[in-house]
Amino acid sequence: MNRFYLICGTADLIERLVPLGVKLVQLRAKDLPPDLLRAEAMRAKAVCAAHGAQLILNDYWELALELGIDFIHLGQEDLDTADLGALRRAGVRFGLSTHDEAELERALTCDPAYVALGPIFPTLLKQMKWAPQGHARIRAWKDRAGSVPLVAIGGLTPERLPEVFAAGADCAAVVTDIQQAADPVARTRTWIEATR
Repeated sequence: MNRFYLICGTADLIERLVPLGVKLVQLRAKDLPPDLLRAEAMRAKAVCAAHGAQLILNDYWELALELGIDFIHLGQEDLDTADLGALRRAGVRFGLSTHDEAELERALTCDPAYVALGPIFPTLLKQMKWAPQGHARIRAWKDRAGSVPLVAIGGLTPERLPEVFAAGADCAAVVTDIQQAADPVARTRTWIEATR
């Protein structure tokens, strides 16, 4: 699994950043009407195909099946409704969010392509009911996850990467540090270099 996992809210941003050398990117488009969401996903899929990047679609597993997107990310609440059997039959891999022991246990029984742990540090992206997880939790999660890749997310910066990887994370997922950067292109280049 690539060590740098970019998460973007729009196909516009994916079209700007993937050509820089991003190899793993999630489209996390929230609260769009179905036709707009489909258009965003199709644009993201096209740019990823053109640049050899892996696209991960957040939440919308039925749309992934419809459009032939072969990787999705699901939150714990999505697990209640997602048809994992249909996804497996279609060859769609899925990563799962986890925030506590029970969620990790549940996720690992689903044979995910990765488990994500967050927030590692305080995050500005959204209100979280979980406190920052910290390095000790990364180590504990990696011990439990074993060979399943562990994605760290939440408040990450290139400067924090060495300690995050040393604690056992296989991959760093980034949203705010790039989306809110004064120059997202330059910041993405910094991330690519830092995770090489």
